[in-house]
Amino acid sequence: MSKVSTEVLQPYASALMSLAQSSNLAEKFGEDVRSLLGLLEGSEDLRQFLGNPLIKPDDKKAVLGQIAGEEMNPLMHNFLKLLVDKGRIVFLEGIGQQYLAKLRELNQTVLAEVTSAVPLSDAQMQTVREKVQAMSSAQSVEIVTKTDTDLIGGVVIKVGSQVIDASLRGQLRRLGIRLNS
Repeated sequence: MSKVSTEVLQPYASALMSLAQSSNLAEKFGEDVRSLLGLLEGSEDLRQFLGNPLIKPDDKKAVLGQIAGEEMNPLMHNFLKLLVDKGRIVFLEGIGQQYLAKLRELNQTVLAEVTSAVPLSDAQMQTVREKVQAMSSAQSVEIVTKTDTDLIGGVVIKVGSQVIDASLRGQLRRLGIRLNS
């Protein structure tokens, strides 16, 4: 973990988790964080706006208020305002990811990052979920999917530091190594 993540991300993610647990809102905060991360991922403009030190804190809070809308828990909205006041809103993405990691730990859930050449069907997702659950002995599995046409076919599954490369590209690469040696 880098210095930034231990000094900045961890304390804020821990504070958010404490607030969530004391209010019985750990899952709701998780939903809010996922939706915020989705917005940040989808909007370079939003990331630059929040990260720009020249933009007034009140303007940032106003935009966050619009984003929060009615769906976001008021405590989460207050947490976002606190991040603006403390000059930490630029770390929102990292804090959110740390919070989700803490939530997975709390729920005994592992995160599986699945990259495939084409989007997976529900049945394929269920198969991946079962395989990951069997190999990790976790209570449940959260899956994040990405597509990468360079894989040609198959999947690459990453759980923590463990990578299972069942892609056609990976198989061809391994074959190539065997043929060359």
